Amino acid sequence: MGYSDDSIHSPTQNSIHQNLLNQSIDEEDPNPRFKSQKKLALLPLIFLIYFEVSGGPYGEEATVKAAGPFFAILGFVIFPFIWSVPEALLTAELATTFPGNGGFVIWANEAFGPFWGSLMGYWKFFCGVINLASYPVLCIDYLKLVFPVLSSGLPHYVSVFVSTCLLSFLNYSGLAIVGYTAVVLGVISLLPFVLLSLISLPNVEPSRWLSFGQEGVEKDWTLFFNTVFWNLNFWDSASTLAGEVEEPHKTFPKALFFAGLLTCLGYIIPLLAATGAMPLDQESWVDGHFANVAYLIAGNWLKYWMEIGAVLSIIGLFEAQLSSAAYQLLGMADLGFIPKIFGERSKWFNTPWMAILISTIISLAMSFLSFTEIISTVNFLYSLGMLLEFASFLKLRKKFPTMKRPYKVPFGFFGLCIMCFVPSVLLVYVMIVATKTVLVASSFLTLLGIVLYYSMNLCKSKRWIEFSGVGDKMEEEGDIVI
Repeated sequence: MGYSDDSIHSPTQNSIHQNLLNQSIDEEDPNPRFKSQKKLALLPLIFLIYFEVSGGPYGEEATVKAAGPFFAILGFVIFPFIWSVPEALLTAELATTFPGNGGFVIWANEAFGPFWGSLMGYWKFFCGVINLASYPVLCIDYLKLVFPVLSSGLPHYVSVFVSTCLLSFLNYSGLAIVGYTAVVLGVISLLPFVLLSLISLPNVEPSRWLSFGQEGVEKDWTLFFNTVFWNLNFWDSASTLAGEVEEPHKTFPKALFFAGLLTCLGYIIPLLAATGAMPLDQESWVDGHFANVAYLIAGNWLKYWMEIGAVLSIIGLFEAQLSSAAYQLLGMADLGFIPKIFGERSKWFNTPWMAILISTIISLAMSFLSFTEIISTVNFLYSLGMLLEFASFLKLRKKFPTMKRPYKVPFGFFGLCIMCFVPSVLLVYVMIVATKTVLVASSFLTLLGIVLYYSMNLCKSKRWIEFSGVGDKMEEEGDIVI
């Protein structure tokens, strides 16, 4: 049986954690050899979060083109405090309190009921898979500097298709493998920026950092905010993997802290080096420009290393985002929001193969969009989801004030409201400056999510499709009254 909007009663903490446990361990699992599958440890989780959010300075170049060096640097200094820190703190508290696959879907469901939990799931899923499409596009933007044939036409689309399929297969091989692969990819892709920063030091002129841009170049604040926002969001995405993490109550807060430090330093130091060491040519600051800077400062060897690093970073970004999207679908299937088949795990690797397949197909379908259109649509949907996430965070503090929270944000309720208000203003601004195309696309996907919610309820009531038994287990415990 399914959920009903007016039938959710406040569950006890024990029943919540039991139901989350049921998502990871099914007593009727036909593959018992996977019961003790390897969980994610701290180091791979740090790099998975790092790739969910950043993946390195690749993609931040547009901020200099949009507003000049001063505002680009200022953006990557200030935004982490007004945006990244609140989102990371929220994620640390809720992921450790509700440590199950599904993450923010569970939070919205517990706070406001299944309709909002479902809509949160669709917003975030659409956002995630559209974002997936941006990574092959960004990768080709770098590779076409070395292989111009990939710039357009059939070679461009074939390269996107082949790379997407190969990367999806790596995700199918297992989350632990993906996690440790992310560690290796993160180190190798960051090394050329470390070298670029060190080699640039003798040529850095701090006065160049104060430039507001070149005369005659108009500021594009929509591009600026969308680029900064896109480069610093998705801190909550790793919460969908909480059911796969070793001791999440201890691991998640540490992983978020170190991933945050790595992300912020990874953006600001290369940006300071490149803008300080080179005379400003604002129009040249497009995706892939760091490779040109590397060539001018150190030569072809560093340029090629940075090109390789870009490709490796894209692989890490893709793998982390696909893992998040797939395990979110797994969590939604376990909670009964979508058909049970979406929670099917591979017999050999215990990975959610159907969720990985669906996520890959949708990302391929979205790959025809330009990079700018992709990040604008992603930002709008993400803003909708984050506004609901902040509201869920505050609601759960009020709804379950005595619940044990392994990690708790050290503020009173008024302080939490202030913490959530500031980034919420940013979210509203990002939505206001959206283009008509983005508004139409986001409205369509929101409507699609609502239609899917009621369609799933109809399918459950008519028993046309098989759904997970988690809802039935909850009903039997008295948590849901139908």
